[in-house]
Amino acid sequence: MNRADRDSLMRLRDALREFADARDWQQFHTPKNLAMALIGEAAEVVEHFQWRTPEDSQSLPPEDHAAVALELADVLLYLVRLADVMDIDLAEAATRKMALNAERYPVAASRGRADKHHRLPRTDPA
Repeated sequence: MNRADRDSLMRLRDALREFADARDWQQFHTPKNLAMALIGEAAEVVEHFQWRTPEDSQSLPPEDHAAVALELADVLLYLVRLADVMDIDLAEAATRKMALNAERYPVAASRGRADKHHRLPRTDPA
């Protein structure tokens, strides 16, 4: 993650902190509550795709696209707030996870495949 992206994420984190503090919401922002809110918002994203064909899901009408954008924003906001409350550097954790995924899903074994890493063909010498 580059410096500008990290700074942007930190600014968002700080703005959420201020938003919650101004409303005295930190008392409600426990990891449990934030995780539950996060999954609730993720479910609201899914609702926009339920019963659509895969093709339809790739070209939503403008009003549905705008609604999905707001639901994704809710997911992001709860995710950033949860990470903050748990003192997790989300940018650093995401960078670590991407490195782990690169190891688990080598290009030679995973290109064009949706298999879980433990089901991929081995590409290293035995």
